[in-house]
Order: sequence, then structure tokens, then C-alpha cells
Amino acid sequence: MGVLDKLSDYFSVSHTTGKRRKPMQTVEIKVKMDCDGCERRVRNSVAHMKGVKQVEINRKQSKVTVSGNVDRNRVLKKIQSTGKRAEFWPYIPYNLVAYPYISQAYDKKAPAGYVKNSIQALSSPNAMDEKLTNMFSDENPNACSIM
Repeated sequence: MGVLDKLSDYFSVSHTTGKRRKPMQTVEIKVKMDCDGCERRVRNSVAHMKGVKQVEINRKQSKVTVSGNVDRNRVLKKIQSTGKRAEFWPYIPYNLVAYPYISQAYDKKAPAGYVKNSIQALSSPNAMDEKLTNMFSDENPNACSIM
């Protein structure tokens, strides 16, 4: 099948004008919404965009999820045009982070079960608890001399 697929690309009858369709993606945005009016305004601004398939709003988490063939920057600009302060969703589930409660990742404003999406969400290698843990580790060749 690989050869036939390759040949069909060369002998294709369809003519494209060079416009590529945006890929299907999900965009998550943090927007502070206090009432039904705020929620309706944000939903209507995004729902009528070209390529949007689904809009989900979770007011408790201040989260808007937009699915479809859309550009994430255009979705953000459209929500900001309603007068609301919006940013891309900065949180990830805490079980995906190695050290979720260090200072770079922990955020009191995060919804339950989420921490900040931080690249430096690792403990510092010079931390005292790490040194003590490694001192008595089985992988440490000098561990038996300490005991």
C-alpha cells in the first residue's frame, strides 16, 4: 500500500490552492468569570469563530476549553476582546509533575488537583534531603563505609 499511496500523491486529480486547513486541536484558556452574563459573553465570542466545533466552560475553575480547527492565539485574542483578562491555561494535573509542591510549581490559586506548568519543577540537586537520601542509597558505592 505504501507504493500506491506515494504514486497517488503524484497523480492526484484534486487541485489545491495552497490554503492549508488548521489542525484539530484543543485550546484551554483561563478566564475569570463571575456571573452568567460573563460566561455567555465569552461563549458567544468564541462559538461563532470559524472552525470551532465545541466550547466548554467551567466557571468554578475559570477555564474555557475550545475544540476545533482554530489557531490558539486567535482564540485568546477573541476572548480578550470581550474585556476579560485571559491567558493560556497555566496548570497541569499534579500527578504529571515529579515534585508538585516545590516553590516553582505550587500555586495557591490553582484549582484542586492542579499545579503550575513549570519547566523547573524539579528539586534542586543541592537540597539537604536529597543528599541524605543519596548518602544511604544502594546505588552509592560508599554507603557501606558510612554505616
